[in-house]
Amino acid sequence: MSGLIPQHFIDDLIARADIVEVLGRRIPLKKAGREFKAVCPFHDEKTPSFTVSPHKGFYHCFGCGAHGTALGFLMEFEHLSFVDAVEALASSMGVEVPREDGQRPARRYDELYELLARVERHYQSELRDHQPAVDYLKRRDIDGATAKRYGIGYAAAGWSQLLDKFGDSPEAIERLLATGLIIRKDNGQHYDRFRERIMYPIRDSRGRCIGFGGRVMGDEEPKYLNSPETALFHKGRELYGLYEARQAIRHIERLVVVEGYMDVIGLARHGIDFAVATLGTATTEDHLNRLFRLSDDVFFSFDGDRAGRAAAWRALETALPHMREGRQIRFVFLPEGEDPDSFVQQHGTAAFEKLLDAGTQLSDFLINELASQVELTSVDGRARLAELAKPLLSRLPDGFYRELLTATLAETVGLSPAKLEALLTRPAKGAASEHVRPAARERRGKSSGTGKPSVIRRAITLLLHYPQAGLELDSTVLGGIDRPGAELLKELIESAQSDPDITTAGLLERWRHHKEGRHLGKLAATELPLGEDFDAGAELADCLHQLRQASAKARIENLIEKERLGALSGDQKQELRSYRRDTTSGG
Repeated sequence: MSGLIPQHFIDDLIARADIVEVLGRRIPLKKAGREFKAVCPFHDEKTPSFTVSPHKGFYHCFGCGAHGTALGFLMEFEHLSFVDAVEALASSMGVEVPREDGQRPARRYDELYELLARVERHYQSELRDHQPAVDYLKRRDIDGATAKRYGIGYAAAGWSQLLDKFGDSPEAIERLLATGLIIRKDNGQHYDRFRERIMYPIRDSRGRCIGFGGRVMGDEEPKYLNSPETALFHKGRELYGLYEARQAIRHIERLVVVEGYMDVIGLARHGIDFAVATLGTATTEDHLNRLFRLSDDVFFSFDGDRAGRAAAWRALETALPHMREGRQIRFVFLPEGEDPDSFVQQHGTAAFEKLLDAGTQLSDFLINELASQVELTSVDGRARLAELAKPLLSRLPDGFYRELLTATLAETVGLSPAKLEALLTRPAKGAASEHVRPAARERRGKSSGTGKPSVIRRAITLLLHYPQAGLELDSTVLGGIDRPGAELLKELIESAQSDPDITTAGLLERWRHHKEGRHLGKLAATELPLGEDFDAGAELADCLHQLRQASAKARIENLIEKERLGALSGDQKQELRSYRRDTTSGG
């Protein structure tokens, strides 16, 4: 079946799915009041903190923060793509997945997967017929079995080898374009993206080819060339060699992240099957999520030069929000001029594993790198070190890991951990001024001095718990409100109104790939203290009324300030006169 899956079908599928049944087939659930609990499958714990809400249709772990719908669970637990998870959930419910007949047949995912599989076989056939490419691989210590395991092939010379073989119709050309295998010129003609390169298929979690990496055999530039971003391939999410690692090792105890295809393959040739590579991009949040789902021990192996240390520091910054007790990241810096492939060939497997065992812990790398930028023998230098560390430590989640790292830093700067923690959490100079505090409070989701949720946070939480309560709201009043979260609240109301039957899970699913998605999941898991006369619709309407009043007040205060400075336009003067007239008349 081809075509795109309609959004209304996805919403209905999530609404109809019994999340307890879906998860209960895969993990043991225990009834706990209106909800179910389990030991979280996504991190190590002894006391169950994983909660499943059949009423809301989603799960949330209060230990690691994992959350989602039945659909999201299938993606995370079984490492499925979004489309595969939809199909698996629909199949378990005996429902056929409908497809829309779009205008671009190249977007039909099953056809794209099939095309990439055919092209992969074509490149492998070309390799067998091109002796210089075979000789190159032999020089790189890649034998036939390794080439077969990783599906290595060869893209022959010529500007239209692939185009001539697979582009025999306008629809076929569209599919080649959609997979990034050909490029359209300004004059409307096309040419092959990959030419005279060793080809490395990039696979998804199910082993399907989703793109390619190509490497020249000489000194031409660029040395490496990857498929572009496509409907199937997102380089910020994928890790080269991860599928092969999971096939080789039943339980992956540790993973090492390297920089290139040949590093992954070279290490595998020497029995190190737990190496993966980012695809021409820095380590991302999605990469770390995938890595930590498989192992709590992650190693980054970089060159020991300036570029390698810079890449390691970027990985450290990305990793900080993911660090908590039980997880470990180490950095391994190779000698000048060496990469993992060359090192393991010259020194052997045991020597590389010894490097891993002696790798620098994230905490040591962080402190040592910052310490190298200051003079630790002076008070000013140690104070500067604490100041440099402050924004980094603030990104760590609360817990033992943060406390221990803070204690180590405190010892370095010569303070008690409690004193350092107080200094690190103290607002910066000027932060207490009136024009800064309100915005800061709003970002934290707190109202001024009360410790209660902000109005916008309260409204979003109510809407997530009671989507139907937003059906009668006028979301347009939020359009002129310049406060953090107002636009998100407006979009949530509009989503609820577009589908009157949408559930909490349905709303969360629509924000899966948005940066706000994780925050929404936490709010949906929040228990609301409700009185006997609670009315969600009235509460939401009151929230919007408060926001409207606050916005109007801020507007008038702004106009009055402009009047004092003599900076009012003609329209603004009229607006202020109208306000004063209404106030005088008691309006």
